[in-house]
Amino acid sequence: MGRLDNRTALVTGGTSGIGLAAARALAAEGAHVFVTGRRQDALDAAVAAIEQETAALVARDPALAPAGRASTAVAAGGHVTGIRADVADHGDLDRVMDAVRDRGTGLDIMFANAGGGGFAALEDITWEHFADTFHTNVGGTLFTVQKALPLLNPGASVIVTSSNIDVKGAAAFSVYAASKAALRSFTRSWAAELAGRRVRVNSIAPGPIETPGLSGLAPDPAAAEQLLKQLAAGVPMNRLGRPEEIADAVVFLASDRSSFMTGAELYVDGGASQI
Repeated sequence: MGRLDNRTALVTGGTSGIGLAAARALAAEGAHVFVTGRRQDALDAAVAAIEQETAALVARDPALAPAGRASTAVAAGGHVTGIRADVADHGDLDRVMDAVRDRGTGLDIMFANAGGGGFAALEDITWEHFADTFHTNVGGTLFTVQKALPLLNPGASVIVTSSNIDVKGAAAFSVYAASKAALRSFTRSWAAELAGRRVRVNSIAPGPIETPGLSGLAPDPAAAEQLLKQLAAGVPMNRLGRPEEIADAVVFLASDRSSFMTGAELYVDGGASQI
């Protein structure tokens, strides 16, 4: 039996990197996972990959077969439903919550993961750069969780993707860092606000993780390789993290094994913020 059997999860930004790894891990533990992404081709590929992996698990253990299928989806299977959506678009968020509501099981796990950012030195920051980063990272997370509130079951776990940079400084990355610090603050406040509903709220603070998003911060492949080497050198464990290592932390926070945790931030960064 999986640790998350008969539970329903929503993962935003779940078509690559940390989000995709988390969606795979949650499905492998028995949850039905709603996954959002902005690109249909990436969403279809993510749904297919998760279904293929969970089908292999079911083949080895038929007891893991899902009890039912989602009724509303862009792409759906026994363990996963994909919905094309941008968390910065309120209409898209409404469609996502309608699809979850139509399934009739509420939400047990809300992984607010979608976000992004880019480099900009202080003198180069534009209003557009600031607004886009905060609109997606801060506003997108805020309104995703807000719109999910009516669907959260008692005992639900809300997990927010922060970053270890929320307690560090990084040249030319101040807007992104500030947006992640806001998410850390949200985590504390929401945990206090939702405790009476038996809803836990925690955040995960990854360090540098080898994902397409991290490589995409660089202008070309050669610069990306150099960036990744520099970031790995700043980690006490002398390497980048893997998306699957963050996914394991997501499963922990989603499961009853973290039942006495709320308002916390879990650092998964190879010691970069601690040593």
